[in-house]
Amino acid sequence: MKPRHLEKTDAGYKVYLYIFYTCGAIMISSLVFGVYATMLEWLANGTYVMGEVIHNTTIPFENFARVSTWIFFSTIIGWYCVTRIGWRRTAGDKIIGTRMALLQLMLLGFTIIAFYEVLYNFTVLNAQITAGVINGIVPDIDMLSVAYPDPDRPWNLVFATKIFLAGFIISAHAFYLSIKPRKSLDD
Repeated sequence: MKPRHLEKTDAGYKVYLYIFYTCGAIMISSLVFGVYATMLEWLANGTYVMGEVIHNTTIPFENFARVSTWIFFSTIIGWYCVTRIGWRRTAGDKIIGTRMALLQLMLLGFTIIAFYEVLYNFTVLNAQITAGVINGIVPDIDMLSVAYPDPDRPWNLVFATKIFLAGFIISAHAFYLSIKPRKSLDD
């Protein structure tokens, strides 16, 4: 039996659609919370660490999942749902020639940049943990940050690693989908 592509009439289509909406709600609520909490931190201290509030807040109860983990999970699952329900928009000959070549180069560029950032952030995180252990102090891993690219706005390293890993997975998958044979609308 030849595998069929997901159609709007399939029961699975609504499952992917509802899961996508759920992931979107998680991402939007995380964004609103993050902006609000970071603004409060900025107003109180005059400084902030990008992603620290998001990474150090757990939902729905203590010691469960951090908001950064929910963002990581929902972006990847949401992207997969989009590729399943939105395949018709790119199927067949809708994106061809120069536009497809530019899209593929852009996706390859995003993939390379995100991969570099994952390696960079993970390496710096590992180095800071190791430096702390060598000095006899086990650092609070969730509070480690790096003042890059702007010393006035450091990034929480665990948050940055999760976000760029999600970006790498999504852009690599999008690049893979752009180079594999296109689905036909007739199939």
